[in-house]
Amino acid sequence: MSTTPRGTARTDAARDHVWMHFTRQSSYAETPLPIITRGEGAYIWDDNGKRYLDGLSGLFVVQVGHGRRELAEAAATQASELAFFPLWSYTHPAAIDLAERLAHYAPGDLNRVFFTTGGGEAVESAWKLAKQYFKLTGKPSKHKVISRAVAYHGAPHGALSITGIPAAKQAFEPLVPGALKVPNTNIYRAADGLRDDPKAFGRWAADRIEEAIIFEGPDTVAAVFLEPVQNSGGCFPPPPGYFDRVREICDRHDVLLVSDEVICAFGRIGSMFACDDFGYVPDIITCAKGLTSGYSPLGAMIVSDRLFEPFKVGSNTFAHGFTFGGHPVSAAVGMANLDIFEREGLNDHVKKHGEAFRHSLETLLDLPIVGDVRGAGFFYGIELVKDKATRTTFNADESERLLRGFLSKALFEAGLYCRADDRGDPVVQLAPPLICGQAEFDEMTEILRDVLTRAWSVL
Repeated sequence: MSTTPRGTARTDAARDHVWMHFTRQSSYAETPLPIITRGEGAYIWDDNGKRYLDGLSGLFVVQVGHGRRELAEAAATQASELAFFPLWSYTHPAAIDLAERLAHYAPGDLNRVFFTTGGGEAVESAWKLAKQYFKLTGKPSKHKVISRAVAYHGAPHGALSITGIPAAKQAFEPLVPGALKVPNTNIYRAADGLRDDPKAFGRWAADRIEEAIIFEGPDTVAAVFLEPVQNSGGCFPPPPGYFDRVREICDRHDVLLVSDEVICAFGRIGSMFACDDFGYVPDIITCAKGLTSGYSPLGAMIVSDRLFEPFKVGSNTFAHGFTFGGHPVSAAVGMANLDIFEREGLNDHVKKHGEAFRHSLETLLDLPIVGDVRGAGFFYGIELVKDKATRTTFNADESERLLRGFLSKALFEAGLYCRADDRGDPVVQLAPPLICGQAEFDEMTEILRDVLTRAWSVL
């Protein structure tokens, strides 16, 4: 048993002093908290030496896999030269180099990079920028934002207001006013007339955005926040034509389109930015997670030249920032991480093997508990149902027993770290490191088959 420097058993110190994020603390009152001690490639190990396949890339983060020494070395080299300096009226080479690189990857004229320390901060920054931009350009009443039901956009108050998960917000209300919700792109739960026509469903879902803009008044709506593939609810990809229609709507009403790519960027879907995978150019991209593969915290808001224009003149200032945004060490790690992407062709690897991942997971559709498999690239959700014929989902008590009472623990004990989630309908989510291939897909599928079969028998 490992101990802390004070000689306390780490299991006891974890129970007594660590406040876990998004976790029921009572779950570990009697049960030891899992302690992950190291990672290598697509695998992680706990403090007892047991190995697990990391089927979630940590938290949609570790794109290049665990144990990449060159990223640690990039951090050490930068820290020995310049460990810290803020981007408040000054800059440093690491931030300059990474900003230029991100602008090069980004579509259209998204050439200006505002660094944060994470994704929620990037989303928060985007809403604040949208508000101030319209004030500076003579449209001060444009301040509202539209996002989708069940979508998660971050924990800060503004980002949480954009989030479309009521249960995630209730404890912190009142939140920031002006955040509106429209239907998401879950075609599995679409009405019968739309379920078999993806293009018509995409048009229907996009039109709900225009309907909301018109209802609220185009002169009051500043931005639409959309993930390329929506995370919460279980990986909803966009139907054909959806983003073309959304872009058209935003242009018609002078509303900014924000592509929230905190999860989807940096190869998760296939391209550096997932908007390229789906053929649209947003006004703002928010990103984080895979930017450094989690080896150091960093996020970014990347904006078009048009949005930066008002801030180039006079005394106009975006009075917003973060002490550690664009941290020199994180920026250096980001550069080294992207070097690995290019050298090893990780984006092409995902594009080449994404369908194999899908096909592996789709073999689970013969199980009575598996209703749908959906997603894109290396980002998939498996929706669980009580009745496949009617698509009947589990009620709240059943979902509680299924996900928290059995699945989460059983999957981990079987050697697979992934996510069992019921922020929408019950799903299991998978987003392995981008270095994975058929061997890892088969291992995931084998574990899932065993555990989901047992889950059905214990319901």
